Amino acid sequence: MSIPSRATLVEHLVRVRIAGDVATPRDNNLDHYRRLANGDRHYWLGLELGDRWADEQDVLAVMAERCGVSDDPEHRHGQDTIDPELTVDGLERMAARLRKAAESQERVLFATGHPGGLLDVHRTTAAALRAAGCDIVVIPGGLRTSEGMVFQFADVAMLERGATLWHTHSPEPMTVILDGLEREGSALPDLVVADHGWAGCAAQRGLDSLGYADCNDPALFIGEAEGTMQVTVPLDDHVLDPRFYDPMTAYLLDAAGLTPAP
Repeated sequence: MSIPSRATLVEHLVRVRIAGDVATPRDNNLDHYRRLANGDRHYWLGLELGDRWADEQDVLAVMAERCGVSDDPEHRHGQDTIDPELTVDGLERMAARLRKAAESQERVLFATGHPGGLLDVHRTTAAALRAAGCDIVVIPGGLRTSEGMVFQFADVAMLERGATLWHTHSPEPMTVILDGLEREGSALPDLVVADHGWAGCAAQRGLDSLGYADCNDPALFIGEAEGTMQVTVPLDDHVLDPRFYDPMTAYLLDAAGLTPAP
């Protein structure tokens, strides 16, 4: 795939609704911000937020700044947005950290709670880092959580349940991976590239963590604001066709210096 310019990528993100006017409605966003502020740990995505974000208006302010949702507290229903310029800014920050990983031949773990949308983004990034000499972490076998089995496919850890790849926000799968690596005496990752609770859990455990997050998942944005997450990229994490993410991935890998020579 050709590498899009920044302007071309921004236009693409808006056209396919990865950013711009996204599918997630405003009332759903505000409900999740409120639940996070009220201490519902499901919405903390593995991070420990204490009582620092008990005011939902503070959560909204972070999401307006770092994701590009409307900052109007009176806007309660209807359309909400992700700023595509912030998406590309996040990709460029992520690319800088991936470049460092490649230069240092780091040990990297990939995981997703959104296999229907982001699996190929993670798989392609893992393949590029492997080609650059990084060690892609192989997770221990036989890992289980309360939701299902944790296994690895195409270098990406995921949750499997009933022979189906499972959408999950839970940090538990990353917890069992990291505990399993420690139990078998394997080195922990130098870097985790993930989303949802997989990314938040890794960051809370003190690992360098890069994540993708939707506008109704405020915790990872707060994690970056507090310095726990290294990078959080705002995007709609499950659009109509997962191939819509391909130009974004191409841009990311090119910015990281990971595009194979022709």
